[in-house]
Order: sequence, then structure tokens, then C-alpha cells
Amino acid sequence: MKLPQSPSDGPLPVTAATPGQNRFDQLIQRVGQAVAWLVFVAMLVSVYEVIMRYGFNAPTDWAHETTTFLVATIFALGGPYALATNRHIQIRILLDRLSPQKRSWLDLLNLVLGILFCLAIGYAAWVLAFNATHAPDGSWRLETSGSSWNPPLPAFIKIIILISIALMALQQVVRISQHWRKNQ
Repeated sequence: MKLPQSPSDGPLPVTAATPGQNRFDQLIQRVGQAVAWLVFVAMLVSVYEVIMRYGFNAPTDWAHETTTFLVATIFALGGPYALATNRHIQIRILLDRLSPQKRSWLDLLNLVLGILFCLAIGYAAWVLAFNATHAPDGSWRLETSGSSWNPPLPAFIKIIILISIALMALQQVVRISQHWRKNQ
């Protein structure tokens, strides 16, 4: 089976590695494929809620928040997955017109800027995650939703966002390392 070489060649098979992937990206891709099943779980929760609400006049107090948490988790972890599979948005008009040496330098600049972006947004995510897991006096507590069910899902999603950003920063560091080894 021939693998597509670029995003415009069509979708990649679910189990195949993207050409040029490192082992870390391959691991993130496998985890991402497992996390994608959360869409199915969210759908089941939603169907259950509809049946209970309209079929038995017994709405749940947990289905909406659970579905929101599952979808937010998928969305947050989609960043590292898109980066690992090279399926993020790319505008290559300038890059494709450059010589290989200039393209290599621009790729390196892009990786450095990616790390700087992850550090900046990671700081904001750290503050949000810390505030969601600590009371003003510094003691441990998890932020809750404030609903009748009141789960700590807001704290969990903020932690997942922080982990997602950390993964993307680490992916960029690994790629810089690969770039230096390739060009030495």
C-alpha cells in the first residue's frame, strides 16, 4: 500500500506513521487515535441523555458537563496530534520557493517561534491550572463547575490543556534536535 506523501494526497491510513515522523510523534499519534474514541463516548452520553429526558422524563444532571469535558479533552489533545501527524495548517507559498538551505533556516526559525509560542501560552495555562487546583491560601482543592452535580471537570480540563501545550513544546524541542543532527 502506497502512503500519501502530503496532506493534499488524501488521508493517511489510521495505523500508518506519517512519513518522517520521530518516535515521540508516533507515540502521540497512537495515543491520539485512542483518545479519538472519546467522541463515541460523548455521543453515547448524549444519546442516553436524550432518551432519559424525552423518553422517561428523567433528565440527568451529569450528561451535559460530561459531554463538554470529553469534547474539550479531544479538542485540547488535537493540537499535539495535528503537530505529530503534520496535519496542521501550513501556508507554504514562501517556503516552497526557497532554496533547500534557506528553507532549512526558515524551518528552524518556525520551530523556535513554535517553542516561544508554547512557552507564552503555557505560562497562561500554568496559571489557570494552578488556580484551578489550589485555593487562594495555597491548599490543594479542585475547581468545580458549580452545577447541581458540581464535578471537578473544569480543573481537569485546565490540567489537560497544560499537558497538551507541554507536549507540543516537547515536540518542537525534539524536532529542533532532529534538525540540528540532520544539518551537521
